[in-house]
Amino acid sequence: MSSLALKGLPRSVLRLHRAALIVWAAFILAAVGYLVWLTEITADSVRERISACAHTEGFCRAALASTDYSGPMGWISTVAYYSFWAVAAWAGAALIGRELESGTARLAWTQNVSPTRWLAAKLALPALVLVLGGTLFVVVFRWAWSANRDLMGDDWTFNDVFAARGPALVAYGLCALAIGTLTALLLRRALPALAISVTVMIVLNRYLESHRPGLWPAATRTSATGFPTSNGPWPTDDGTYHPASHFWPMNLVETGILLTITALATTAAFVVLRRRTV
Repeated sequence: MSSLALKGLPRSVLRLHRAALIVWAAFILAAVGYLVWLTEITADSVRERISACAHTEGFCRAALASTDYSGPMGWISTVAYYSFWAVAAWAGAALIGRELESGTARLAWTQNVSPTRWLAAKLALPALVLVLGGTLFVVVFRWAWSANRDLMGDDWTFNDVFAARGPALVAYGLCALAIGTLTALLLRRALPALAISVTVMIVLNRYLESHRPGLWPAATRTSATGFPTSNGPWPTDDGTYHPASHFWPMNLVETGILLTITALATTAAFVVLRRRTV
């Protein structure tokens, strides 16, 4: 009986939260589709307009034409990056908080499903969806971002682009899921858990953004004329900077920090649940 109940639990999680999963899947597919459209269609159109401006006398919008490509790329990366706000809110309220507040969780625990297995099932499917969707977005965004560099600036240091080009974007989603879950288990109220989960993630994100240049040792400027410009440097303090080659170590360090927090928050969530259900 316990085995049958456990097998049915993932199905019930999928059925209960299918709307949120559908929204996430639709967002990822729409974002990926639009990135492909921008790269394969819009980029050629923008180049044609820029080329036409070279043979046009008087005012021409060549300087603004590239924004039709770089602008949407920027918005897509921004929305994808800050989607962890929505993940934290959903995990704190709908995924865990609402079921604890309404008593639905306790009812499930009487159906031969232990609280630990209940929580594991509640987290496994969203975590898998976040990893798969986030990874797909990062892969396609990296391709789109690199395909037409002449239409975009050296903007790898922008917060959203920095995260969207590496695993940090996926790590933020997983961290938000864990923080939302832990908060809900501590408060056992949906709306307070929603508010505090989002607040914690915003504070954490702002802290990491402000300390991002210190995640990896900076290079030292050797020329008196200024920082090198060929690789889009990220100047920090006087005499030091981060070349584009520092992107991966910096992104991986931030990812490691986020995954460590995720692991600690997830462990704490199971500890809190056990202590409150013994």
